[in-house]
Amino acid sequence: MTDEHEHVRPLLPPTLRSERHGADGEIAVLRLARAAKRNALDDATVLGIESYFTTLPADVRVVVLAADGPHFSAGLDLSELVERDAFSGIAHSMMWHRVFERMERGRVPVIAVLTGAVIGGGLELACAAHVRVAEPSAFYALPEGQRGLFVGGGASVRLPRLIGTHRMADMMLTGRVLDAEEGHALGITQYLADRGEGLALALELAEKVAANSPVTNFAVLQALPRIAEAAPDQGYLMEALMAAVAGADAEAQDRMRAFLEGRAAKVGRG
Repeated sequence: MTDEHEHVRPLLPPTLRSERHGADGEIAVLRLARAAKRNALDDATVLGIESYFTTLPADVRVVVLAADGPHFSAGLDLSELVERDAFSGIAHSMMWHRVFERMERGRVPVIAVLTGAVIGGGLELACAAHVRVAEPSAFYALPEGQRGLFVGGGASVRLPRLIGTHRMADMMLTGRVLDAEEGHALGITQYLADRGEGLALALELAEKVAANSPVTNFAVLQALPRIAEAAPDQGYLMEALMAAVAGADAEAQDRMRAFLEGRAAKVGRG
């Protein structure tokens, strides 16, 4: 299913393309479409991601972030690795921060499908998603340390929260490459899919997420990370406030009545 469901179409560079899935088109798929360059990220692509999430149609409830070709993203396009003075370098890094935060702290959950190279800026982009699915081909690296550079797209904030500062230091100091299973065991991904099945699994997960109450999804995206970063007493208060807001929502009350009356599915694996 393609873009016929969209009311507003973001202006995307040729390195990105979008499509719609789901019975009502409530799931959007954003693809990195630069397979010939292993989906390396240039500024036009990064700014295109910002435009996409800024103009996301109101009826989209989940975004799946995927990529054409065998690799998710080999990181920064080295043709854009130009000499900058300190101030322009700071501005460039902060532009990436702004874009990835737009995705991470945006309106809808984002599920990333990781294959092949997920390195440098590609790993930084993946870390800004909320759920990550990896195929066996995925591998993770931060080659900046071997090139006399330092990460600039938010990895030093997001990746340690997933795997710990000492493990990120190891990747940068030694050039260590993690395969899909190692990355999954350390917490980079929440799901491992069979070869060629990453997108299908991501779409299956997206259908579950799209079926949630919008208030609950908002709370998970906006309140949960702030609660995790807050002092305990502040976190408890924020949790209580968000629980009260979510519980007062008419849709949430209907769902609870359905559960109490036995009309809702029970929690379980079978």
